[in-house]
Amino acid sequence: MKFTSLRLITTDPKRLVDFYERLRGVQAVWANEAFAELALAPFTLAITSFPAVPAKPDAPRPGVSSSLIIEFLVDDVDAEYDRLTPWVTDFVNSPTTMPWGNRSLLLRDPNGNLVNLFTPVTEQAIEKFLG
Repeated sequence: MKFTSLRLITTDPKRLVDFYERLRGVQAVWANEAFAELALAPFTLAITSFPAVPAKPDAPRPGVSSSLIIEFLVDDVDAEYDRLTPWVTDFVNSPTTMPWGNRSLLLRDPNGNLVNLFTPVTEQAIEKFLG
C-alpha cells in the first residue's frame, strides 16, 4: 500500500486552491471546476467541492477537521512566518520551539483546517527529518 494523497472537501475550491498554491508556491492542476490537485511530493493534495462527493448521510462534509493537521517541513519556519504574515489571516501561534525538537508555526487554511510548518532544530529532530 502506498500513501498517495490527502483530499480536502470545501464549498469554495478556488479559494482553498489559491491558498495552498500561494503557501507552497506550486500550481494546481484542475480536472474540472470542482476538483484540483497540487503535487507536493511525496503526496498530492487534492481539493474538491462538496457537490462532487456523494450525498449519503455518512458522506464527508466540507469544513473544519478537528482531528487533522497538515504538516510541511520547511527550511526556515521563521522566514516562512515573515513571508506569510501579510496575507495569512489565522495564525494559531507564532514560531515556537516544541519539546520534540521542531520549531513550529501553526495556522489555519480558509476552511479552518490546521496547517503546521516546521523546521527541525535539535540534533535528534534534524537527524530524523534530514538524515
